[in-house]
Amino acid sequence: MTGTWINVAGIVVGGIAGLTIARNLSTAAQYRLRTVLAVLVVYIGLKTTWDGINGSFWHVLKQFGISLLSISLGSFTGHLIGLQRGINRLGRLATARFKQAADINGRSATDGFVTATLVYCIGPMAILGSLADGLRGDWKTLAIKGLLDGLGTLGFVATFGWPVMLSAIPVLAYQGTITLAARELSPWLQDPALLDAFSATGGLLLTTIALTILELRKVPLADYLPALVYAPLLTAWWR
Repeated sequence: MTGTWINVAGIVVGGIAGLTIARNLSTAAQYRLRTVLAVLVVYIGLKTTWDGINGSFWHVLKQFGISLLSISLGSFTGHLIGLQRGINRLGRLATARFKQAADINGRSATDGFVTATLVYCIGPMAILGSLADGLRGDWKTLAIKGLLDGLGTLGFVATFGWPVMLSAIPVLAYQGTITLAARELSPWLQDPALLDAFSATGGLLLTTIALTILELRKVPLADYLPALVYAPLLTAWWR
């Protein structure tokens, strides 16, 4: 659970910084920081993918094909069951709560806690990072999420006050549960081929988060999450 603890620390540190720093980061500084984070996300995503498909030419071709097929099937499944639509509804709920609290009572403890919890838990990075941490001990995705959540907390405390930092508790419970569940499943996924398929597919999905960080394009990433299930299944079938 290293990644989750780093994520929790990011929220707490961001909250402390927001309470002690008189003014927030400038818009230009925030954009530069988002750019650095986007580059890190792309690097980690591509490296994770390469680690999953690295090998002989035929192995690379096979794993890449499985990843693309998994993403296609995952997108269809996710769209069919409405994963992204559900997350969007939660996102609108968080936005509405934020606006209501800012307009009516800028120091609403309950609204601050609920808003921050929704924002930090509904994103695909929480699921991708927790699965990677549990299955492979790879905490880097959650570390980047911790930086993003820390910046978010820095801004939230200006409106809601210190209770925003309490959102670290449900984040710990939510991501920790996913990580521990993935760790329990890892003995059944210790086949290197299955882990390679998960890594390659997860890495490709991770790179698309950079588009969202830079606000270039909204990718319905939640709809693609079932690909992480299809990838090891297809690999086990295609022996």
